[in-house]
Amino acid sequence: MNAPSEAHTADTGLDPYRAVLQHAELELELAGRGELGALTALGMRWEQITRDLPPTPPAAAASLLEMALLIHQRTHVELLRLREALQQDMLTSGRARRTAQGYSGSLHPRPRLDASA
Repeated sequence: MNAPSEAHTADTGLDPYRAVLQHAELELELAGRGELGALTALGMRWEQITRDLPPTPPAAAASLLEMALLIHQRTHVELLRLREALQQDMLTSGRARRTAQGYSGSLHPRPRLDASA
């Protein structure tokens, strides 16, 4: 068999950085769908992906890391949007609960049995 070419070896050296980019893409997808449980579960995977990365990435990985950073920033915006939507839902449900309690307080309790029976 032939020895791997120098380009293939260099290309393989970028695989961990491709995994970082793929991970960022998956995070964005999950955040966009509001799948927070699945997004949280990716924490362990992130640790596995980044554990063996060198402190200084090779220059060839720069474009992959830049794309991952941009995607990460988009994910952050999606999470902020989700948080705002959840806060709005909480405000709306709290307001509805207070309104319902206000109406229920104005009703007089009815006896369970008819006294004339």
